[in-house]
Amino acid sequence: MHRAAISNQDMLLPGVEIIDPRALFATISAEIAAEPDARNGRALAVRHLAQAKTAANAALAAAFSLRPLEARALTRAQSYLTDGLVTVTFDLARQIFHPLPTPTEAERLAVLAVGGYGRAEMAPFSDVDLLFLTPWKITPWAESVIETMLYILWDLKLKVGHSSRTVRDCVRLGREDITIRTALLESRMIAGDHFLVRELDDTLWAELFRNSGPEFIDAKLKERAERHKRQGGQRYVLEPNVKEGKGGLRDLQTLYWIGKYLNRVSDPAGLVSAGLFTQEEFATFNRAENFLWAVRCHLHYICKRAMDQLTFDLQVEVAARMGYHDSGGRRAVEVFMQDYFRHATRVGELTRVFLTQLEARHAKPEANLIGMFRRRKKVHPGLKAVQGRIDAADPKKFLNDKLNMLRVFEEALRTGYLIHPNVMRIIAANLHLIDDELRENPEALRIFLDLLLKHGNPERALRRMNELGVLGAFIPEFEPIVAMMQFNVYHHYTVDEHIIQCISTLAQIERGELVEELPLCSSILKDGHVNRRVLYVALLLHDIGKGRPEDHSILGAQIARRVAPRLGLNDEECETVEWLVRYHLLMSDMAQKRDIGDPRTVRDFAKAVRTRKRLDLLTVLTVCDIRGVGPNTWNNWKAVLIRQLYQHTAEALEGGLENVNRERRENEAKRHLREALSDWEAKDLRVELGRHYPPYWQGLMTETQATFARMLRGLPENEIRIDLHPDPARDATRACFALADHPGIFSRLAGALALVGANVVDARTYTSKDGYATAVFWIQDSDGHPYEVARLPRLSQMIDKTLKGEVRPRQALADRDKVKKREREFRFPTHITFDNEGSEIYTIIEVDTRDRPGLLYDLTRTLAANNIYIASAVIATFGAQVVDAFYVKDMFGLKLHQKHRQEALEKKLRQAIAEGAERAQA
Repeated sequence: MHRAAISNQDMLLPGVEIIDPRALFATISAEIAAEPDARNGRALAVRHLAQAKTAANAALAAAFSLRPLEARALTRAQSYLTDGLVTVTFDLARQIFHPLPTPTEAERLAVLAVGGYGRAEMAPFSDVDLLFLTPWKITPWAESVIETMLYILWDLKLKVGHSSRTVRDCVRLGREDITIRTALLESRMIAGDHFLVRELDDTLWAELFRNSGPEFIDAKLKERAERHKRQGGQRYVLEPNVKEGKGGLRDLQTLYWIGKYLNRVSDPAGLVSAGLFTQEEFATFNRAENFLWAVRCHLHYICKRAMDQLTFDLQVEVAARMGYHDSGGRRAVEVFMQDYFRHATRVGELTRVFLTQLEARHAKPEANLIGMFRRRKKVHPGLKAVQGRIDAADPKKFLNDKLNMLRVFEEALRTGYLIHPNVMRIIAANLHLIDDELRENPEALRIFLDLLLKHGNPERALRRMNELGVLGAFIPEFEPIVAMMQFNVYHHYTVDEHIIQCISTLAQIERGELVEELPLCSSILKDGHVNRRVLYVALLLHDIGKGRPEDHSILGAQIARRVAPRLGLNDEECETVEWLVRYHLLMSDMAQKRDIGDPRTVRDFAKAVRTRKRLDLLTVLTVCDIRGVGPNTWNNWKAVLIRQLYQHTAEALEGGLENVNRERRENEAKRHLREALSDWEAKDLRVELGRHYPPYWQGLMTETQATFARMLRGLPENEIRIDLHPDPARDATRACFALADHPGIFSRLAGALALVGANVVDARTYTSKDGYATAVFWIQDSDGHPYEVARLPRLSQMIDKTLKGEVRPRQALADRDKVKKREREFRFPTHITFDNEGSEIYTIIEVDTRDRPGLLYDLTRTLAANNIYIASAVIATFGAQVVDAFYVKDMFGLKLHQKHRQEALEKKLRQAIAEGAERAQA
């Protein structure tokens, strides 16, 4: 633990260009000696030190911008600069401000760097952690020196963490607190009495570190698990924490701490000589560490403060600083984040290998496998079970049979054992054996399909195969999407992890674990009529076309046409897989972006699906796909939409498309309303049943129609009636409005709801034959939940005020209609389409663009200003992207057929979007 000098070749700049402590001390000493007022000494010292610090930081920042990947050289240089500042400060305090001509034995003092600073790893705004070491109880002189040092360092705007301890204090506190023990493990002498530092070093290893390895390992692994839990438990979170997250710097440091604690190695390279890593693994460690440090240092420079969270807006800047460019239809930030996640995955592999090495040496308790001793299943010849893990009996023989590269994963699923890192190492080093011969081997195909279909938890094998590179080698078309990030708020995972999450959901449904959450899919699979091979392979391939400029569904279908036969599927199965991949978004789009109440929607979807078998397959695939996007993406709202579309389509396919017509639905709806209003007089009921046009009867549930019937009863022309009601089945609050109809009513309602901060998820508006508007909106609060019942009266009052013109929405929205800073870098090009085929009586205008609070109001206001009548709006939100579909007619009740009218309207809608986007960024 003696002072480890940081050499010039380790640093971004030569030491003399960063700081020259001797020259700096001499300059400050001379000026203080010449200063008549001794009280000005400290200020004088701070001025010189601050100038040196500013110049050095500017030089390092400039050098790093030119060599943006040389992170280790920067962290060493930052530590060298800090060493210089601390050393000069120590010498000034000891020799100039508090000179002691004849110090006693008790007045020895040493300054040590601890923690990350002790490792000589510092980002530009890292904390400076110091330990002031004294032999016995601290003396008044030492107290004065320490106090002066701290004041100078604080004046330099350094964030200093400090402690003053004796050798005995260090041992006692290190025994009690694992964080202090870890900091001491990494202590490094900066200045002062080196005999004292040597005494601390020897005492710590003799009395604290030597025989407490298992305890330290256990504490560090618990700490790691807790840290991962706090960071979301996933390696592929959207905005990872570079330091604390899974696969981050702290994970690498934990490995080094444990290795050092057990083997007293002086640096990470010592983990190789200790036998804990191979040379190749240490090279991977180095690459990952350097990459993560580069990211962290750039974050510090961009934010001008300590920052470890790689938020969306910062991801774009870091990618640019590190030299990434847009390429092949992908943004630079997506390429950068793919590299980030690949490094995070490697860190996970290293951790697994490392911990099992310790386990094999009995330094760490064995993995706790449920019922391991009860099972003791035999493994395939050529493999052996070691401490509950599958290992190769003979590495050479293992490699002689290439099938073992896949077989070991099936054996792990079949037996429930884990895979030994020895085998992982062998597989990772020999991926070249997975060649065309193996890919076409019937036994290899059987093993792979059995992994998916036979053992009930395919996600476990797929994730391990993916992390080791086997999945990308066996299906080369899969490799480009490994660790591929999609730069938006909607997708929580990388593409490969999303696919594994989807397959995990499917396996959970099959195991009967999601009957309450997903009753429809559970019943479809329970019936047993679904071809499981088709479903699993289609899910595995559904997003395989992502990351290219082309439509990923079309490209994915072309890839599926090549891959499915290779996996041993017959012609009919291959055709179905290809169809499912090509149309895997169709049901989701129809359900979320179209009016399911319109019979044409159901007929068009039924024509596309053609058979009940395909409808069942597509329904299960769609639900798994939506759930696989992220933890809270699937909700009751989507469940209701998918279930309704499924039921209507199933009826259409079984009873014939001619049965899906307006007249039949209208008659059924009127019959249900009569039953709901059985206490009404016949005359009133006749008025209610005769006042609405056909679309009203197809688009609303009976309960909502009954609510409108009561609201319309005796409604004066100058009154607005509002009914807000929780709709838990749809995870939303239903807002019904009844009032005299006039142009632009939909826009006024949208403006009122935007003003109260309501997020509109669906909307319908109808005009009665006697001139009343009946509009219903389903709304959620800013967190995506229904409003609490207690908030509804106040909400209703605010909406009422806005509708009466007491508040002007556009002006009042100006301050609220802002895009969050961290989401500003999301780019979604605006697409506007006019569809005259999707509905019998309306033109569907679909606007696909960047979401923001006042968008719906701006779009509907533009339509109203151009005399466009809005019958309904279907709103589908995908993170920061929104697709608003408006069912409209012109002022004469006709569709918008003329091309020039469509183009003029599109221009105005685009202008409204552009102006709003400018306001939102301001």
